[in-house]
Amino acid sequence: MTSQSGPRSLTRSAGKPLWAQLRADLLRRLEDGEFRDVFPGELDLVAEYQVSRHTVREALRQLRAEGLVTAQRGRASRFTASRPLEQKVGEPYSLFRSVEEVGAVQRSVLRVLDLRADGIVAVRLGLEESTPLVYLERLRLADEEPLAVDRVWLPADVARPLLDVDFTHTSLYDELERHCGTRICGGWERIQAVVPGRGERTLLDCPESTALFAIDRLGHDAGRRPVEWRQTFVRADRFTVAAAFSADDGYRLGAPVRTP
Repeated sequence: MTSQSGPRSLTRSAGKPLWAQLRADLLRRLEDGEFRDVFPGELDLVAEYQVSRHTVREALRQLRAEGLVTAQRGRASRFTASRPLEQKVGEPYSLFRSVEEVGAVQRSVLRVLDLRADGIVAVRLGLEESTPLVYLERLRLADEEPLAVDRVWLPADVARPLLDVDFTHTSLYDELERHCGTRICGGWERIQAVVPGRGERTLLDCPESTALFAIDRLGHDAGRRPVEWRQTFVRADRFTVAAAFSADDGYRLGAPVRTP
């Protein structure tokens, strides 16, 4: 809901540009709880702030570039729940916790949860090709906006109890520890930028200009047994990767594992 308090004024001075003032005020209003359902259109903002349409468009362009506003042809613009999620290099990403930590609501749409064989994945897990695997595929949402497609394979002798779990609003690792007595303690990840295929673009409701991060992960338990192979496609406009470094130590890697 937008404010009904009348026209808003921006400071016309040689300091901060009008579009930057407008962007800052829109962010402030978001933090105050406005625009949760509907974001005002360009003409509404022109009238409310008494500025040019060019000023409004530049402010909105900046917000879209930062992943704070979604805008697609034929649909009203919407504020996203938060800034793009930031993931530290060396610390496995945590969609569930990261989404919740920024005040958004995490929800998963279960696409597949079954028992199957996959020779390629089994070999990656150090198993015989015919070994039964639990396969979990979810569409991950943040405040009902598509964020990622997550596909996970786990050895059935470890993860079979997960076949009865409701994954709508929970962490896979929490459920793995709760029902199977297994905890992911380490592993490795590879993150690369990719152009989405038609299937991923449709699932994630991506504009044609949006790339994805493809994240492959091999996770092992306390005994260093591989128990998870995961492939995740996450919208690059809603997810960033960051690393700390120093002149003496270089990049800081090897942070503790977080629960995804």
